[in-house]
Amino acid sequence: MSFSIESKIRDILADDQAKAAVEKILPGFSKHPQLGLAKSMSLKTVAKYSGGLITEEALKKIDAEFQAIG
Repeated sequence: MSFSIESKIRDILADDQAKAAVEKILPGFSKHPQLGLAKSMSLKTVAKYSGGLITEEALKKIDAEFQAIG
């Protein structure tokens, strides 16, 4: 499965490579206490509601990591 910032959080967390790619840019992301509420949202949507914690630059870096793992 190929991932992008439009991928659902639950799918990202279920894939070890995708989860590691996000953790590389956002350490501790997969253990965030409120993440369970957002599992049906895309990473891009979660970023929109993160209050600036997940920046556009971080999303670009994560997307590049996802492209590298194919």
